[in-house]
Amino acid sequence: MRWVRNSLTLRLMITSKISTKAQTTIPQSVRVALGLQAGDTVGYAIENDRVILTRISARKEGDDPFVTFSEWDSPEDETAYRDL
Repeated sequence: MRWVRNSLTLRLMITSKISTKAQTTIPQSVRVALGLQAGDTVGYAIENDRVILTRISARKEGDDPFVTFSEWDSPEDETAYRDL
């Protein structure tokens, strides 16, 4: 953690390092604050010189807009598109 001065405020900033593969671990305090668990999806919004990390809500079952499209739901289609 590091103290950061931004205009007139001084606040504690939680930090993490980026690996050689451009990966980072989300710190525990951030995971707790956002309610993140293994397998959750996060979103990144870039605003000027900041990135906002947001937990993406899991999609509720039956909330798939393509569920009504059955024209490509045959066993033959499953076989043809399995490895895509």
